[in-house]
Amino acid sequence: MMMKKSIMVALAGISMLGASPLFAQGIGHTWFMRGSIVDTGSNGTVVCIGKADGAEVGQKLEVYRVVTHPGPSKGVAPTYHRQLIGHVTIDHIFDDHFAHVSVADGTPAKHDIVELRKN
Repeated sequence: MMMKKSIMVALAGISMLGASPLFAQGIGHTWFMRGSIVDTGSNGTVVCIGKADGAEVGQKLEVYRVVTHPGPSKGVAPTYHRQLIGHVTIDHIFDDHFAHVSVADGTPAKHDIVELRKN
C-alpha cells in the first residue's frame, strides 16, 4: 500500500512538471542550449534564441566566449570569465527556439554565448 502511494505521488509530481512553462520550451532549450550558437555550418549561423525568448528580426546580440583560468595549484578550482567576441544580428526566426543570424563583427564560434544587448 505504501509503495502504491509513493508511485502515485511521484506520477503527480511528474505531471505537474510537464505542465510548467519551464518545460513548454523543452528541457534542452531551457537549461542547456538557450543563448548559445548551435551551428556555424554552410547554411550560416544559428542561435538557440527564438520567439519564446522575445527575439525579433534586426535585433543585435552580443557574443561571448567562456575563458577558463586554471587554479593556482592542484585542488584549487579554476575561475571563469566571459570575453566579448563580437556581435550578430538576427536575420530570420525559425520558431520558438531558433533563429538565423549574420555576423556583424568578431569571430563567433559554435557553443559561444549570445545575449540580447540591453540598451
